[in-house]
Amino acid sequence: MKKFMLDILLEGLDTETRMSLLPKEQALVKELEENGTIVDTFIKLDMSGIFMVVVANDLEEVHTKLSILPYYPFMKIDIVPVRMVNNINQ
Repeated sequence: MKKFMLDILLEGLDTETRMSLLPKEQALVKELEENGTIVDTFIKLDMSGIFMVVVANDLEEVHTKLSILPYYPFMKIDIVPVRMVNNINQ
C-alpha cells in the first residue's frame, strides 16, 4: 500500500446541499478513518477544501475509495504520491 497526499477543493457545492450532505459525509469519513484508508485530514483555513492523506494501492483505488463520499462529485482532487520522512531509506 502507498500513501497519497490529496489537495481537495470543493466546487459547485452550494451551502444548502453542503449542509444536507454533511452528516453522511462525516459518517463515511469516520468509517474511512477507522478502516485505515484516511490517515490524516486537514481543513483549509478558508474552508474551501481539505488536505488528506490516503492509503491505497494506486491512484485509481484512491478514487474508488473516495467515491462513496457524498461530496465526491464536487471534489477537484490533486493527488501526489508521498512517503514518510522516517521511511526515506526504505
